[in-house]
Amino acid sequence: MANHKSSIKRIRQTNARRLHNRYYAKTARNAVRRFRALTSADEARAMLPQLSSMLDRLAGKNIIHKNKAANLKSKLARQIARLA
Repeated sequence: MANHKSSIKRIRQTNARRLHNRYYAKTARNAVRRFRALTSADEARAMLPQLSSMLDRLAGKNIIHKNKAANLKSKLARQIARLA
């Protein structure tokens, strides 16, 4: 166990941030999962801007890597092209 007050506080902060980041990363994964389940190209086109925005925000806050966000957005755009 940590001995310094500052390290005890750091552990508390790290745990809080980890839970916060896990929640938003999981939310994004579920949104991508819902998007991939869509069969209508129109619904997918309507959902893509919101999903892209979510991924960009998470990448900006370093919750997911920026290249991962870019790869996901690219794959989702290709999926719309396949549906059309």
